[in-house]
Amino acid sequence: MQPAIHTANPAQAEAWNGYEGSHWAAHHDRWNAVNAGFDGPLLAAAAIRPDDRVLDIGCGAGATTRLAARQAHRGHALGLDLSGPMLDQARTAAAREHLANVSFVHGDAQTHPLPDAAYDVAISRFGIMFFSDPAAAFARIAGALKPGGRVAFLCAAEPEGNDWLTALTALADVLPTAGFGSPGGPGMFSLSDPDTATGLLRAAGLCEVRAERVTAHGVWGRTARDAADFLLDSGPGRHLLNAVGADARASARRRLADTFRAYEAEGAVRLRSTGRLLTATRAA
Repeated sequence: MQPAIHTANPAQAEAWNGYEGSHWAAHHDRWNAVNAGFDGPLLAAAAIRPDDRVLDIGCGAGATTRLAARQAHRGHALGLDLSGPMLDQARTAAAREHLANVSFVHGDAQTHPLPDAAYDVAISRFGIMFFSDPAAAFARIAGALKPGGRVAFLCAAEPEGNDWLTALTALADVLPTAGFGSPGGPGMFSLSDPDTATGLLRAAGLCEVRAERVTAHGVWGRTARDAADFLLDSGPGRHLLNAVGADARASARRRLADTFRAYEAEGAVRLRSTGRLLTATRAA
């Protein structure tokens, strides 16, 4: 069992140490297949060098932390996440891959006592959108960078740029999707507005701040039904299904699978997602 941590966001801690985190940990390979198309742009922007010390914010099951550790093979990569179940999986995977220069810490980046000026690079693949106070979180992360240190963060861009969300919100007559995916508050689309995201990084004292829209197609399942079940059994899907009766749940599964058949090809369902790649540096 993971020890209790100090967090400024108990609701997110409950979710990511409960069903949401357990689902991601149990299906980490599938979630990596969904998001792996963003790894290339993220790591290219991070420009990790062999001796770098890397901080991975919201590292989840550690896929990006392990990629960073391989690039910083004479340095070190630290993954920080709120989810105990996902960190258990991250440590297991790192041990299996015999990575000695990687470690993981259970904590909330908004409140965790990061050392000052300790890291050359901070990265994140969709792990920065859940802070209750993003200004405080980014200020803490910026302070952990060495002068001249680099930031490469991915956050979700506009909701309508995601095929999975478009398909889900089309079920509004059977599921309570009103407001689902809207910006505001801690959540996936809290930083979808580029001015909001870049403004927070500048307010944290970072410079050379840029935002670039990126897209990638991820594999959500082998068949349309498999992909539909995977999405509806995830945290957001489960939340929607729990709000309706059995008939509506069955209808939602059937109709979502019907929608996903248009994306089914060569043994996989590939859906487009959009992200915002945020880069910045700490002043020298």
